[in-house]
Amino acid sequence: MPASNETVKQLKKQNVPFSRIPADTKVDPRFSSNDYVPYDYANRAYQDLIVTKGKGFTKEKNKKKRGSYRGGAIDLAPKGIKFED
Repeated sequence: MPASNETVKQLKKQNVPFSRIPADTKVDPRFSSNDYVPYDYANRAYQDLIVTKGKGFTKEKNKKKRGSYRGGAIDLAPKGIKFED
């Protein structure tokens, strides 16, 4: 007896996408977002360099790496995370 479309659909199971991490694993909120968080120094450098393209970008970037650039306060706070096992 040939199988009807309805019988075949019932026998097929839904594919589950491959994941190395089980779906029931809880994620620490510090790692849940991969968004860029700007800070004063990097944001000011970005605003200065956004308009520069090509060879001029390298020149401007190297100028800013010298000691005379006053882009703002550099955050020296530790950002390390200790994992509890």
